[in-house]
Amino acid sequence: MIFDLGDMRTLLFNWTIVQSGMRISDPSRLIFDYTQMMMGFLLFNEAPTEIEMIGLGGGSLAKYCYSRLPESRITAIEIDPDVIGLRASFEIPDDDDRFRVVCADGADHVRSDPSRPDVILVDGFDGDGQPPQLCSARFYDDCYNRLKPGGLLVVNLCEDQEARYHWPIALVRRSFGKNVLAVPTECRANRAVFARKAAQFPASPDRLRTTARRLAQLHSVPFEALAKRICQVMGSSRPGGGKG
Repeated sequence: MIFDLGDMRTLLFNWTIVQSGMRISDPSRLIFDYTQMMMGFLLFNEAPTEIEMIGLGGGSLAKYCYSRLPESRITAIEIDPDVIGLRASFEIPDDDDRFRVVCADGADHVRSDPSRPDVILVDGFDGDGQPPQLCSARFYDDCYNRLKPGGLLVVNLCEDQEARYHWPIALVRRSFGKNVLAVPTECRANRAVFARKAAQFPASPDRLRTTARRLAQLHSVPFEALAKRICQVMGSSRPGGGKG
C-alpha cells in the first residue's frame, strides 16, 4: 500500500508496518537512519564500480546511489513484481546502462549470477520480517563467494530479528571471519552489519574520520556522525575494549 501524508510518501506491508518512505519534494534523500548507516560502506570504498542490492522496496538506497555515485553500476533484486510495479510512484529511475531492476529471488541471484560486485547491500523484508533465505549460513557464504576481493557486504537487521533468524550476525562472522562490524543505528531499532572479504577491515579510526570529512562535502548523509559510531564499535571490539 502507498500512503501520503504531507510531504511524506510511504510504502506499507500493512497499516502497521512501514517498508519504505520518501520525501515527495526530495525523492532521493535518505530519511531513515538505517539507510544512512548502510551508506557507510563508502567509508571503506569511496568509488565502487558495481553495487548490488537485495530488496528494492521504495528504492531509497537505489535512488541515492544512482544520483550520488554516477560512476557506479547498480543492480537491484526484488522478488515481488507488485513492488517493482510501484517504482514510478517512488520515482525510481528507469533501467539504463548503469541501473537495472531484476525480478528474482535474492538468494538465488546471489548464488547463481556470475557478476562480481564490489558491494552487496541486503535490505530484504516482507510482512513477517527478514526471509530465512536471506539470513542463512549458505546465503552469507554465497555473498562472500560472489564479492570481489576486498568487497563489502552490508546487511540491515532489525534488533528483534536476531534470535528469530538464528543469530545472523554470528552467521556473517562464520562466513567472513573477523572482518565484521555490527553497528547500531541511532534509534537502536536496527543494526547495519558490515563485512569485508579477505582484506584488512576496518580501516584505522583516523583514516575513517578523514574519509568521512571528505564524503561529508559531497553527500547529504552525515558521514562524520556515522564514522564516530563505527569507531565506537571498533573500540569496543578490541581486546580489553569491552563486549563487541
